[in-house]
Amino acid sequence: MTRRVLASASPRRRAILETLGIPFDVVPSDADETVIEGVAPEAFARHLAVLKAREVAAREEGFVLGADTIVVVDGEILGKPRDDADAARMIGALSGRAHEVITGVALLGPDGVDEIAVSTRVWFRELDAERVARYVATGEGRDKAGAYAVQGIGSALVTRIDGSWSNVVGLPAAETVDLLERAGALRGWP
Repeated sequence: MTRRVLASASPRRRAILETLGIPFDVVPSDADETVIEGVAPEAFARHLAVLKAREVAAREEGFVLGADTIVVVDGEILGKPRDDADAARMIGALSGRAHEVITGVALLGPDGVDEIAVSTRVWFRELDAERVARYVATGEGRDKAGAYAVQGIGSALVTRIDGSWSNVVGLPAAETVDLLERAGALRGWP
């Protein structure tokens, strides 16, 4: 069987791969996720995915899958919030409107790197300051792009999703399977 390594500590990405029945070893990446000003959001998401995959591939054998998810509103890239005040700012900026969730996915294997970016449009309901504060106080969005988790309490903030739900969670399932199949990394998988 082909060894596959997930270059992420994200329990959500691991859960998506487990749901698909694709075994992976988990080796978190230490790559710097700092937002780079002036880089197009899709290019930035792909850059981070490749960076994570390369960092882990330098120490691990096999196919290495890196991924990074960002939220974009008004051209601003929202990564993970620095603190609760930053989380409240992000949730407030998303209130009552649509935004893009973009996940870059990179697979590093013997034939080099293949990368994709998947975008999903998400609409938030109108939120008053009290509702924003109550959601931020749950702590659920502290380690998530855009400061919310669509698979948790944050699902109550979302009124509509156009595109891949698993992408909003952190890993676009169908597109990731395509990437793995193209590279020959799914030998032995149903």
